[in-house]
Amino acid sequence: MESSLLTELFLPFSLAVIMFGMGLSLRLEDFKRILIYPLAVGIGLLNQLVLLPLVAFGIAIGFALPPELAVGLMILAACPGGATSNLITHLAKGDAALSITLTAFSSLITVATIPFVVNYSIAYFIPGGEAQQLSVVGTVVSVLLITIIPVGLGMLVLEKAPARAANWDGPFRKLSAVFFIVIIVAAIAKERANLVEYFVEAGPAALSLNVATLMLGFLMAKLVRLDFRQGMTVAIESGIQNGTLGITLAATLLMNSVMTIPSAIYSLLMFATAAAVIFVGNSMAKKESA
Repeated sequence: MESSLLTELFLPFSLAVIMFGMGLSLRLEDFKRILIYPLAVGIGLLNQLVLLPLVAFGIAIGFALPPELAVGLMILAACPGGATSNLITHLAKGDAALSITLTAFSSLITVATIPFVVNYSIAYFIPGGEAQQLSVVGTVVSVLLITIIPVGLGMLVLEKAPARAANWDGPFRKLSAVFFIVIIVAAIAKERANLVEYFVEAGPAALSLNVATLMLGFLMAKLVRLDFRQGMTVAIESGIQNGTLGITLAATLLMNSVMTIPSAIYSLLMFATAAAVIFVGNSMAKKESA
C-alpha cells in the first residue's frame, strides 16, 4: 500500500482511539487476576500466543495461499484479542473479567511476539526477499504508540477521573465502531479490482482460522476442566483476532495492501461466527439458570 495520509496518519490514529476506548474499561486489578485464574489465564495465553500462529501456519500451507495472502493470515494470527473479544464475551455470557485479563496480557506480550511471527512468515512464504521485513525496534515502538500507550492513557483516565471515563465510554465505543468499519472498507477498497479473487482465495482460510481456533480454545479449556463460562471466554479470546491491528501493521509498517486482505475479510466473517457463539452462550446460560 503506497504511503499516504491513510496509512501514515488515519490508520494509526484510528487504532489508537480504539485502544484508548478499551483502556477506559481496564484497571490495574485486571492484571492481578492471573493470581486468581492462573490456569485459565495460562491456557488462554497458550492458545493466543502459541497455538493460534501454529494453526494459521498450517491453514496457510493447507489452503496453498499465495505468498502475500499467507503472510497476511500470519499477521492476523499474531494480533490476538482486542476490544471486540471483550464485547463478544460479555454478550455471550462468558467471564468478562477473564476476557479483559487475557486481552490485557496478550496486548503486552504481542509487542515482542509480532515481529518474530511476521518476519518468520515473510522469510518462509516469500524467501526471495520481495517483501520488506518488520523492523523489530520499529515495530515495538509502533505497537507501543498505537496500542499500549493509548490503553495506558485510558486506564489513567479511569483511575483518576472515573466519572469522566464513564461519560467517555459510550462515545468512544461508538467512535471505535465507526473507525473499525472505515478501516475494513478502506483496506477492501484499496484492492477492489482483485477483491473477488482474493475473497475466493483468502475467505475460506480466514473462516477456517476463526472456527478452528474457537473450537481449539474451547476444547483446551475443557481439557483442563475450566467451567463453561471460562471455557467460552478462552474460546472467544483464542478465536477472535484483532483485525484492525493486522490491517494497520500490514498497511503502515509493511506498506502492502494485499497483506491487509485476510484481516479485512476475517473482520467481516467473524460477525457471523460471533453471532453463533453469542447464541450458544446465551442458550447455555438459560439452561444453567433453569
